[in-house]
Amino acid sequence: MTVFKKIFLVLPFLLLSLCLSAAPVAAQEMVSIDRPKVNMRSGPGTKYAILWELGKGYPLQVVSRQGNWLKVRDFENDEGWIYRPLVAKKPHLIVKAKVVNIRKSPSTKAGIVGKAKYGVVLQTLERGQGWVKVRHENGLSGWVSRGLLWGW
Repeated sequence: MTVFKKIFLVLPFLLLSLCLSAAPVAAQEMVSIDRPKVNMRSGPGTKYAILWELGKGYPLQVVSRQGNWLKVRDFENDEGWIYRPLVAKKPHLIVKAKVVNIRKSPSTKAGIVGKAKYGVVLQTLERGQGWVKVRHENGLSGWVSRGLLWGW
């Protein structure tokens, strides 16, 4: 068998495997609470029970949709429903470690300007390699290691 025939026979399998391995990964849709307080409910409507009350900026991953309602998941993998007009595409993060250091610059050698505890919501200002510049609602801003946060 000639080299040309071997290539011709193998080529379709190579192309198929390349196409399958290059299939796009579904991007996670993220939203954040856009009001001072919003109810997360057990179903897609106001007749459903309130599970939690979430504050401004709280980041959520969209799992599915039903009309104007979004089924969402939080950083602890809890799920519920939020009325879509009450969220925005403003990037926020939530602290998933017990306590994190907020630093002057994106380095563990940089000075600490503050700390944030588990569950604190921070506005995303800038992204660096492995670090995120954030702002707390009290105005404090600085850099936190990305692995200690959840959101976008």
